[in-house]
Amino acid sequence: MTRGSTWQFEWYAPTNMLVPPIQYKLNKETPEFSRGPASLTISVELHAENRKRLCSKLKKIKEVPAGAIIFLKGGEEELRNDTDVGPVFRQESYFHWAFGVEESGFFGAIAVDSGNAVLFCPELPKEYAVWLGKILPREHLQQRYAVDDVCFINKIADWFAGQKPSVILTLKGKNTDSGNYAEEATFTGIEKFTVNNSLLFPEIVECRVFKTAKELEILRYVCRISSEAHIEVMRKIKPGMKEFQIESMFQHYCYYNGGCRHTSYTCICASGANAAILHYGHAGEPNSRTMEAGDICNFDMGGEYYCYASDITCAYPVNGKFTDQQKKIYNTVLKANQAVFNAVKPGVLWTDMHLLAEKVILEELTSHGLLKGDISEMQKVNVGALFFPHGLGHLMGIDVHDVGGYPEGGNERSTLPGLKYLRTARVLEADMVLTIEPGCYFIESILEEAMSDEKYKGFLCPDVIRQYLKFGGIRIEDDVVITKNGAELLNHVPRTVEEIESVMAGGKFTKI
Repeated sequence: MTRGSTWQFEWYAPTNMLVPPIQYKLNKETPEFSRGPASLTISVELHAENRKRLCSKLKKIKEVPAGAIIFLKGGEEELRNDTDVGPVFRQESYFHWAFGVEESGFFGAIAVDSGNAVLFCPELPKEYAVWLGKILPREHLQQRYAVDDVCFINKIADWFAGQKPSVILTLKGKNTDSGNYAEEATFTGIEKFTVNNSLLFPEIVECRVFKTAKELEILRYVCRISSEAHIEVMRKIKPGMKEFQIESMFQHYCYYNGGCRHTSYTCICASGANAAILHYGHAGEPNSRTMEAGDICNFDMGGEYYCYASDITCAYPVNGKFTDQQKKIYNTVLKANQAVFNAVKPGVLWTDMHLLAEKVILEELTSHGLLKGDISEMQKVNVGALFFPHGLGHLMGIDVHDVGGYPEGGNERSTLPGLKYLRTARVLEADMVLTIEPGCYFIESILEEAMSDEKYKGFLCPDVIRQYLKFGGIRIEDDVVITKNGAELLNHVPRTVEEIESVMAGGKFTKI
């Protein structure tokens, strides 16, 4: 399987064209979403197709009787502490998957038998028009989101009474990645109806695991924009800059050139020893270090478009030239990344892919004199987790760490070091989207303890390892979709040492 894809990508300087605000093309039979002429246009048929897939699955479940209606709750605006200020609203993921509604405070219903969809919107006070904009009629929302009807929220109980559903299917279940629960939809008077909150969750989760052609189009787009943004950073980074300037540069490119108002997660812009902090960039470590010549950098950043995520990590020296030591570790991780990419296909167990990446890293570290002994014996005592302590990757879609990693009745989460942090242990199937992100880190607290542990003494070479304790770490993360015979790479960034050094020196980068 070749590493490229079917479209050509060449980095180019950003244009001076301003990206217009969101546009809805309502004078068409099928409405569309767009952030402007330079960004991807998306048909709201995507959501109708998602609803159809979900209803089809539910109809096959004998416990779901005729006349069942799905009831979902959209996201609510959040405020900062006790103030009236909050972050820009981003829709709840299940609700976006089903309806594509951008506003907060909505509910939605889907008739399982017919697939007919109804939205319930807030009835806005007249003051809304003064502070927040024109109050759109329900007919406009019905056309914009291509649903069968739109009612006010205060009419939900009356609407359900008129429908006489055999059962209301609500969403309640545990996200196996975060441990948090989806918020179940309800309304005053719902106790008068038969409600089931267990049947819907596993079915909608499985629908989200497998991406449609329309969803893959969005993921290709947001990965392309994020790839361009990473290359923009490669070209402009220089010693003396702050890590947060990289974050700002990336966010600006994705929004200005791609319409990505949100990022998929908090940008990780780690340099020097910070590159060994896996989830750097949070409020306590706010990408605040000054980058110096000779530092290795881990830049884990991904734009988000129409709630669909990207997740790409690029690693390179801030001054654009790898040292021999940096080359050794970088090529170690790249070899592991490529080994997994070439091995993934339907029928492959993701846990085995983690162990493959770990094995390659152990082999390379042994060849560079950091380890000694038999690789299989090293894996028995989990030496790999000392350098590669996190999971190989995760499902990705509307959420960067997407749902469905550990479905009920599937493979259980391992308790072993490294493997216990795998966000999924599924057997791969076509149309799954995952990240491949092996890493090699020199985390002083882990390695110093290990070098005094009898279990590891026969494998570790302390004198050589201590030469790397201030190194930081390297992660190489790609986004892929599993195909019938292998995988398609969604992002396109310089990966070899030679490609990176060339781009950082001003050269072009073209991938087929």
